[in-house]
Amino acid sequence: MRKPVRVVLTTLGVLIAVPVLLLATTAVVNVVATRSEASSITRYGQPVPVDGKRMNVVVAGSGAETIVLLPGLGTAAPALDFQPLITELQRTYRVVAVEPFGTGLSDPTDTDRTAANITREVHEALRHLGIDRYVLMGHSIAGIYAVTYAASYPDELVAFVGIDSSVPDQPGWDDLIPTGVIVGLSRLGVTRALAAIADDPYAGLPYDERTREQLRLLTAKNTAAPTMVNEMEHASANFASVSGKTFPKGLPVLLFVRSNDTDVADWVALHEQQAASVDTGEVVVLEGDHYLHHTLSPEIAQRTRAFLTARSLR
Repeated sequence: MRKPVRVVLTTLGVLIAVPVLLLATTAVVNVVATRSEASSITRYGQPVPVDGKRMNVVVAGSGAETIVLLPGLGTAAPALDFQPLITELQRTYRVVAVEPFGTGLSDPTDTDRTAANITREVHEALRHLGIDRYVLMGHSIAGIYAVTYAASYPDELVAFVGIDSSVPDQPGWDDLIPTGVIVGLSRLGVTRALAAIADDPYAGLPYDERTREQLRLLTAKNTAAPTMVNEMEHASANFASVSGKTFPKGLPVLLFVRSNDTDVADWVALHEQQAASVDTGEVVVLEGDHYLHHTLSPEIAQRTRAFLTARSLR
């Protein structure tokens, strides 16, 4: 009976050792690759001082009116991700794409990623640039930060434009993000290995090869880094901080909303309710994925111009 037992134990040992060895290998490869890739990341935009650190911003266009772009949660390189939309908007407006701490080329920070801290930091960056009147345009969770922002700096906002933006009290707002799993898979190199065999998420979109490569490098660098993980961990609390709140009634609000969202019940209706809570609110329903600006930037820019022009004529 001993021989079969030894065979079973040997087999089990091999079955355990192989994945352990594989994970050890991917973890080492991940560390080496991360260090190597750092030198391949190229500078863009301009750093501005915020809380003793550097926040990266990209300024494009020279229009009389300014649009400030804020990213969604998990966007590793906001200014590059917004590139198609910046190209369209800069024909009419001055466009400022802000990369909050922990994203793009901005420094990391130990300050908790609460909605209050994030909005204060963005405001400080804009103040450093001398920008005090602007349209705030935000994607995804930036819709939550915008509610906080509008309450803190109501005299500075001309309007809010949401790109499939989150709304207070939406279903699932209190779901926890499995940050431990995200960090663990990243440190073990599993995330990098899966990315290497997966399709390029930016393939076929209006990004050149150089930009796609920089997006890949910054995604590997920032996605599971402490600052972004901290923001993920504060997501539920940030939603809770604006529960039951709306934009100021006098703030014009334009919301671009994905028509075919299947993750959140009554997604379009929730935005219609938010638009109805202000004096001048409009919802534009578009068919596409959550990152509507990846494929529909021309339409988003055109409808934004029409909305803001009509407002200025009143």
